[in-house]
Amino acid sequence: MDPWFASSKTCHIYQHKMDAMTPDIRSWVCLTCPTHHNRDINAALNIQHQGMIKLKAEGLPVPAHGGLRKSGRSSVAA
Repeated sequence: MDPWFASSKTCHIYQHKMDAMTPDIRSWVCLTCPTHHNRDINAALNIQHQGMIKLKAEGLPVPAHGGLRKSGRSSVAA
């Protein structure tokens, strides 16, 4: 991943990048899709997405939904 990728000020939905954002701003609203973003959560989602792109580019398998989907099955004790 590019070390200068603006993960905290790029909308993880539409990739709109805010021009200027000081570190004290902890949440913001995307000008493209009016989504309200928590800066840290938005950055984490962007970093996860960039990691999945890199894994796919290297030919490695990436689970659907980043491996976050639950199977719907519950384990039952015997």
